[in-house]
Amino acid sequence: MLDVVIVGGGPVGIFLACELKLAGLNPVVLERLPEINQGDKAHGLTGQVVRLLDHRGLFERCSGTPVPVPAPAFFFGALPLPLHVLGQDNPMYLLPINQRDLERVLNERAAELGVDLRRGFELRTFEQRDDHVEVAVTNTSDGTGSTLTARYLVGSDGARSTVRKQSGIGFPGHTDRRIVDRTALIAPTRQLTPAGPGLVHVQGLGTIPDTFHRTERGVLTIAMRNPERPLVYTAEWEDHPEESHPGPGKPMTLAEMEASIERVLGVAVTLSPPPEGAPTLLRRISGRNTRVADRYRDRRVFLVGDAAHVHSAAGGPGLNLALQDAANLAWKLGADLHGWAPDGLLDTFESERHPLGRRVFTQTQAQTALMSPGSDVTALRELFTEFLTDRGNVRRIADLMAGSDVPYDMGVDQPSGVVGRFAPSIPLTLAGGRSARLPDLLRDARPVLIYPARDDEFERALRPWSDRVTAVAVEPASGTEAMLIRPDGYVAWAGTRAGTLDQSLKRWFGAA
Repeated sequence: MLDVVIVGGGPVGIFLACELKLAGLNPVVLERLPEINQGDKAHGLTGQVVRLLDHRGLFERCSGTPVPVPAPAFFFGALPLPLHVLGQDNPMYLLPINQRDLERVLNERAAELGVDLRRGFELRTFEQRDDHVEVAVTNTSDGTGSTLTARYLVGSDGARSTVRKQSGIGFPGHTDRRIVDRTALIAPTRQLTPAGPGLVHVQGLGTIPDTFHRTERGVLTIAMRNPERPLVYTAEWEDHPEESHPGPGKPMTLAEMEASIERVLGVAVTLSPPPEGAPTLLRRISGRNTRVADRYRDRRVFLVGDAAHVHSAAGGPGLNLALQDAANLAWKLGADLHGWAPDGLLDTFESERHPLGRRVFTQTQAQTALMSPGSDVTALRELFTEFLTDRGNVRRIADLMAGSDVPYDMGVDQPSGVVGRFAPSIPLTLAGGRSARLPDLLRDARPVLIYPARDDEFERALRPWSDRVTAVAVEPASGTEAMLIRPDGYVAWAGTRAGTLDQSLKRWFGAA
């Protein structure tokens, strides 16, 4: 019998499979497409997930740089977010990477770990039993069918998730059919040229921000990260959106993109296709969905990523939310299948992740409202801009967008400030004098206890869990706390004495 079958081999499904392998399981990934989708989708990661990739040694593979650093600036609802005022308290990290390149890195890692990825297979149906799930699968190349039996099934199969629908899990939310989003990759043009960091010059108009420039007629982004393949994006609020394009199912054209830019900016721009051989993109999305599944679990079936939540891409929260879903679920499935999970551990996947999904539901709708046309919205933006001159407000918005504003309930009676939150990326001096960063200790996705060297109290408390938890002695420094860190990077316990440590070890890692 298989451990886990994952339906959907996009970045979330593959990352989940890697996490499950690190947890000592043997997942099977079913992916309908025969190869990685080379289309232009997401263009980067934002927030806490960047640090999670650093924990697994994947940040450097994706970025070419060894250590992530906080972003000095970002935006919220097309308003500048001056993150530099936060200094060392800045929680927002950015990783510019196209989704196809992220998928390539994750697929390479999956191959290194021996993940069983079966391309060209899709889920037909499934049935849950008391102790397993029977999964009916179709080979898309020849139409033949087969059945897989697994202890658990995870749906990572996108917004139209077959797993979610067949589980009978509701997907409540809101669809704003007035909004039309258009995106195109184009060739370089003298009408749109870089004008300094974060700025672009538009011929006939002047210099504007390159990211989410709002007018009373819509929103425009001109991404120049690759000057040979600029990306243009518009969002328009239309009373009769069907009048501005040929209709559902009809392909978008560069002429339609040109007309949209002219409506938003008030100036005409001529566009050409990107250079020969470049990935092309002409995409129109009519109507904006914001939905969160009413539950993330149905007995032996779980949902992660877009199968569990969809929303506007404003601020890039999608993969931040989704990849952390995967990290949260994987180690808990591992604990269950290895037989040491405490009662109710799998239930904490939904109790911890669903509130984060709701927060993204809220903040992406708020951003959409701030970008919409109208003099009343313009007035609201003026006030909101004033609010963002306050450092405390900047920190609240930054935490919201980073996904770090909702701590997990760790059941600790005297919680430290770090308990329930993502572990800080602090430098450490290990016993013996070697320097390390905290992310270096989490490469294998095992729980870690960091404690002061030569403190027998912590060593004695941890000894009964030594098969499950890695102990790392560090040279004590002024104010340093011991920390128990879960595999998903969250601090389960912290303190200067080991008195309540055993309670947290039992709560998260089972009986001694």
